[in-house]
Amino acid sequence: MTVLVKPKALGDYKIREFRMLIDGKWVDGAEGRMIERVAPGHGVTVSRYQAATKIDAERAIAAARRAFDDGPWPRMTASERSLILLRAADMIAARADELAFLDAIESGKPISQAKGELAGAADIWRYAAALARDLSGESYNTLGDGTLGVVLREAIGVVSIITPWNFPFLIVSQKLPFALAAGCTTVVKPSELTSGSTLVLGEILEAAGVPAGVVNIIVGTGPEAGAPLTSHPDVDMVSFTGSTGVGRLTMANAAQTLKKVSLELGGKNPQIVFPDANLDEFIDAAVFGAYFNAGECCNAGSRLILHRDIADEVTARIAALSAKVKVGDPLDPETQVGAIITPQHLEKIASYVSAASSDGATVAHGGAALDLGMGQFMAPTILSSVRAEMAVAREEVFGPVLSVLTFETTEEAIKIANSIDYGLSAGVWSRDFDTCLTIGRRVRAGTIWMNTFMDGASELPFGGYRQSGLGRELGRHAVEDYTETKTLNMHIGQRTNWWMPR
Repeated sequence: MTVLVKPKALGDYKIREFRMLIDGKWVDGAEGRMIERVAPGHGVTVSRYQAATKIDAERAIAAARRAFDDGPWPRMTASERSLILLRAADMIAARADELAFLDAIESGKPISQAKGELAGAADIWRYAAALARDLSGESYNTLGDGTLGVVLREAIGVVSIITPWNFPFLIVSQKLPFALAAGCTTVVKPSELTSGSTLVLGEILEAAGVPAGVVNIIVGTGPEAGAPLTSHPDVDMVSFTGSTGVGRLTMANAAQTLKKVSLELGGKNPQIVFPDANLDEFIDAAVFGAYFNAGECCNAGSRLILHRDIADEVTARIAALSAKVKVGDPLDPETQVGAIITPQHLEKIASYVSAASSDGATVAHGGAALDLGMGQFMAPTILSSVRAEMAVAREEVFGPVLSVLTFETTEEAIKIANSIDYGLSAGVWSRDFDTCLTIGRRVRAGTIWMNTFMDGASELPFGGYRQSGLGRELGRHAVEDYTETKTLNMHIGQRTNWWMPR
């Protein structure tokens, strides 16, 4: 059984109407079309956005270009930019309840989780503000008496920031403040499914003192509004988070003008569990890792690689705990797993479960959509007897579906972990430090958690290997990603002539 929290009708909720932010003005789209967002947990329209087209994207790019080439933002001192980012962080914290509500109702995530993400986002903005003042270059006075070398770090220019629907405010906060700290100007396109909190962020940045044109925010589909942001010659860099497939398209578009590209893409993340692990702690981490954000998370621990000696016991215990997870109304503080983003995505998740079951996997828990009277929900699901070649064990399901595989030796566990195209994160559970370090060194992923899962901090870099993306976000070098290096080679005194007359 699954514990259900039936959604309550929104009653007299008033639909929020949003416009786009271009060059410091809130404007309508060029064609006057609208996008309506239906809440995945309640089945009613909750937001309306102006739908951007190529014309609007080009207007936003032109505004960002002017703001970078002629405006004050890149020429401010680091302390001035830092102060504005700190003000923004304070305003984010002050409006956290409003922002969390928008993320919960538009994405279907639980409100308690959304509030936690807002607290994390405010911390990231403060961290980026500190890094703004720490950005520096290098100097070399060891090149001979006649030479002094200085290496500068300069803002790269106009940055397109394209963000997904699953963590609307958190992911824009992993990108935008670092670009601003470096002195860049930006065009931000959130997912058309969950744009509300990003547009409110535009209001916050205006109030914090960000000059007109530095942050432009448009809403629209990928083909109409996103594609111009990845190919336009006046854009210097693209920072994209989303699916691996769209990441490939983004990279191909950017290649037309050889833009810098930062990509945070998909994951199929394993947790490798040895018999000597603290199983009580692992069981909780397994359920959390699989069902957090309804599994709509690139970091989801969607593959359990269990030692055969403990596989049956662990699977049974995870199933028992999964039955206690509260699924339902995103606005109920007790909910742990909210709604699935769209009906189409729910169908996709269910199709993975059906195909795996037909191919020999066993549904150890859940396995079906849930009817709660409104919205779309999926039961927390565990599939055992999964083989490494199955699609459910190799592809990103992006739903609350946990695949259980088994191993006998450390070498076999590492081989299974590395056998897929992704390499975003992984976990290892063992009381033996040698075992943890061996897995940590040999599994090809950007983050390896040891005896924990999905912990993080603003100071720790985040990103993946292989088809999980390019580059890293967060960490002390995050601002540097939005810069170019420039060498100043200075000659002192008389220069030796190349042409020496005889």
